[in-house]
Amino acid sequence: MTAVLPDSESDTAARTRTVRAACPHDCPDTCAMRVTVVDGVATEVRGDPDHPFTQGGLCVKLNNFVDTVYSPGRVLYPMRRTGPKGSGQFARISWDEALDEIATRFHEIADTYGPEAILPASYLGTQGILNGLNVGDPFFNKLGATISERTYCDSGASTAYVMTLGPAAGVDPESFVHSKFILIWACNPISTNLHLWPFIAEAQRRGAKVVVVDPLRTKTAKHADWHIPIRPGTDTALALAMMHVIIGEGLHDADYVANHTVGFDELAERVRQYPPEWAAEQTGVPADDIRTLAREYATTQPSMIRIGVAIERHAGGGQTVRALTCLPGLVGAWRRPGGGILALPLWAFPVNWPALLGAELIRPGTRVVNQFLLGRALTGELELDPPIQALMVYNTNPLVVCPEQDKLLAGLAREDLFTVVSEHFQTDTADYADIVLPATTQLEQDDVMFSWGHFYITRNNRAIEPLGEAIPNTELFRRLGQRMGFPEPYFTRTDDEMIAAAFDWSAPQMEGITPESLATDGWARLRLPDADSYAPYAEGGFPTPSGKVEFTAAAAAMGNFVLGLFRQGSEEHQPGQAVDPLPHWIPPRESAFGPDAGNRLNLVSPKSHAYLNSSFADQPQQRRIQGEPALLIHPSDAAARNIADGDAVRVHNERGSFVVVAKVTDETGPGVVAVHMGGWRKHAKELATVSAVTPFEFADLGNAPTFSDTWVEVDLA
Repeated sequence: MTAVLPDSESDTAARTRTVRAACPHDCPDTCAMRVTVVDGVATEVRGDPDHPFTQGGLCVKLNNFVDTVYSPGRVLYPMRRTGPKGSGQFARISWDEALDEIATRFHEIADTYGPEAILPASYLGTQGILNGLNVGDPFFNKLGATISERTYCDSGASTAYVMTLGPAAGVDPESFVHSKFILIWACNPISTNLHLWPFIAEAQRRGAKVVVVDPLRTKTAKHADWHIPIRPGTDTALALAMMHVIIGEGLHDADYVANHTVGFDELAERVRQYPPEWAAEQTGVPADDIRTLAREYATTQPSMIRIGVAIERHAGGGQTVRALTCLPGLVGAWRRPGGGILALPLWAFPVNWPALLGAELIRPGTRVVNQFLLGRALTGELELDPPIQALMVYNTNPLVVCPEQDKLLAGLAREDLFTVVSEHFQTDTADYADIVLPATTQLEQDDVMFSWGHFYITRNNRAIEPLGEAIPNTELFRRLGQRMGFPEPYFTRTDDEMIAAAFDWSAPQMEGITPESLATDGWARLRLPDADSYAPYAEGGFPTPSGKVEFTAAAAAMGNFVLGLFRQGSEEHQPGQAVDPLPHWIPPRESAFGPDAGNRLNLVSPKSHAYLNSSFADQPQQRRIQGEPALLIHPSDAAARNIADGDAVRVHNERGSFVVVAKVTDETGPGVVAVHMGGWRKHAKELATVSAVTPFEFADLGNAPTFSDTWVEVDLA
């Protein structure tokens, strides 16, 4: 018998459609989503149950995405500031008024000071290829504005990775089920890479040993077989000592080393100076544990290393990644599926970056300013000539994610600084804007996604019409380009034309995948061997100058560099410092375990479980799940300061201070405290967050941040 729906249910079904979409957030999972739409209104967002990686589930950040899209706090119309900067007082204006004012002010500033007096600030508030990292690059390159170097995460790690392995896709995450030894280093997948965890858990069920190296006993560490609590900023010492043991005890794969690596003799000589006893003094990890870790990693094959973005966030972060990317070649882990290292499989995607960057529009000699120096740039401390007179912010919330929060506040408060912010919500940064523009969410725009966590390309189909007068970033820069009088095709091409240009669709890994098939199917796996047989470097063939793992890196001859992708395509004004071709030890700049530490503690600021950087930190459900901002502090450190669980404490150093409640816990070790990042300043006690105390100094490679090199004092507030 065929079931007959009541008329009301039948009518609803007839008015219901399901749209294939993609999570846009800066996360390795890039989930395939299905959006239920009834009468033009999105009623549910869920993970695609047919997607092999998403497997039907979303994380706590996205489970209620419909609530975010329809939040009463959405910015839906252009607005002009009516009160003092920082007051959040604005009045609605038309798009024509907003565009006219922006174009007029940009022209005036460029004519008076030169176009370099204008600075963009952006990152990955959306990860879409169309609307994400590079969406504004052609506009600002054509304008001649100061180039914004965006090295928030993975820049230093990418520089180090490419020096050792080239732009190698690395391991298929789905092949983790074949791993026998999984070493998770500075990564908390259960909070920040959730859909990888089932593959790790399956390997664990099959007998694999899971080891987590992290200063904190994270959610992931609690599920591991072994947690190694390392001191912040000392990861390189542990990796070098592992190589000391592996080579010294003859545990390396001599055949793989001889045929598929370069520089073994030099590496062996280098790591002789880093024995486990020395590393134990640096890391706090007992020498016998270091030996056990090295032996098990080398002899339990295939062995896997998964690194997270936190790996680079200390003075020697680049050398940590250099050492860790050497390890799989040293032990021959690449020989079988489930062996090697997973960092950014995005290298497998044939993205047509030149079509997105507009690097050919850059005027030779245009200066480059790193966004970590934004506070200094806006306050004049960098002594820029011309000074920054206009700032345009999109896809980021610098008042939460940039260091030196006090300096950034002072800079944004300048009455002579013309600031434009494109946003979903009235963020801390948007409060200081002169013009606020409404941006669409992922449900209101088209896009296409690569992934830095798996091998699936995903299409996002617009599910609903834009709310209010919100527009996608692509449309924003089309309108601005046309209003500025720019004639280039970058400023007239449609989203469909951008999708058609976004990839090399003729590449072998794209065989049979087209824009049209993606629009219909939603996603497709790159045409690579399946996870049960994918071992691309079993016989070498790395995309390095030598075709091998480069223990001695030929790319070191270039000096320190930032990949063009992180700096609008510019290759000029590179950092350029000399780089040792071999991995080596660089101590942290600020260590609570050094002779100059005094009463200070090491602060780390890991990613939050319920926020994506600062995204969702204003949403009620996510704030409830994340809880009140807290300082994790070990009982011994709390007792020494007369701090009890729940006390308000002031965390401070010479850069600034903030106040949170204390959570006395053994989730962190003695000498190490932690505050999860992402909470908004306007929700914080005394209007300050962890970014008030983090440093601006760069790490050794790729102008990476050194947020884990932060010492602080902690007192009762």
